[in-house]
Amino acid sequence: MINKVLDNKYSDSNFESIKHLDEYGNEYWLARELMVTLEYSKWSNFVGVIDKAKSACKLSNNNIDDHFADIGKTIDMPKGATKTIDDYELSRYACYLIAQNGDSRKESIALAQTYFAIQTRKQEITEQEYDSLSDDEKRFYQRKLTKQGNYTLQKVASSAGVKNMAEFHNAGYRGLYNGETADDIFKRKKLRYREDILDNMNEDELVANLFRINQTKQRLIRDNVQGENNAKSVHYEVGKKVRKAIQDIGGMLPEEMPTPEKSLKELEKEKERLENKKQKKFEEVK
Repeated sequence: MINKVLDNKYSDSNFESIKHLDEYGNEYWLARELMVTLEYSKWSNFVGVIDKAKSACKLSNNNIDDHFADIGKTIDMPKGATKTIDDYELSRYACYLIAQNGDSRKESIALAQTYFAIQTRKQEITEQEYDSLSDDEKRFYQRKLTKQGNYTLQKVASSAGVKNMAEFHNAGYRGLYNGETADDIFKRKKLRYREDILDNMNEDELVANLFRINQTKQRLIRDNVQGENNAKSVHYEVGKKVRKAIQDIGGMLPEEMPTPEKSLKELEKEKERLENKKQKKFEEVK
């Protein structure tokens, strides 16, 4: 069986060992590293598999750029010369599509198909499953989506010419929070040093920010916005429109939403302590 280790040569660790995390905690794989793990010796052959995966991504109504981030690498050549080579930052879903379009005769591809299919499904959640989550679990879920959304938004904003990301993000906050910057929100919530404002939002406030993030990204792409000031203006305008939409339906404005008693970081630490305690008890029983 594939789930056992194929001839003890391949295992899930092959793919976990080359997984990367960005500054927001989002996972990704580099295509050049995945190529080696999947036993493709030539980039020209592997890029054909990537192109098929991109097509499958598009047919599934997913944004290709969200899953196949085109990056370039500069490598050293003999005599002090350098060369730029193509590479991609791949989401787990992108890796899954690549595995599905790879040479299934390879044992490494067979394992990849199983591994990424299972792991991708684990990250999905149905509406019924979401409704069954506790309030804190919903916060964790929405926080994860905002991290992913902000990561993609920053890439799009950078392509539009944005250099000062702090000012760019503040433009969106000012639109949504009636002039408040991230620092203003931090002070209003009376947070401690280095606490993250998004970790201290309830589900509804996170959803409002996620809507702002996604709509800004779509607007920057759709209108091909260029220039830092133009991008900031778009972010501010989208924030204001999201705020107006909340007002028009009679909803609670984001600055009026209560701050949860515990941040998500605190909840994570509590969960970790509880798991360690359980593990210790289990070991004592053994």
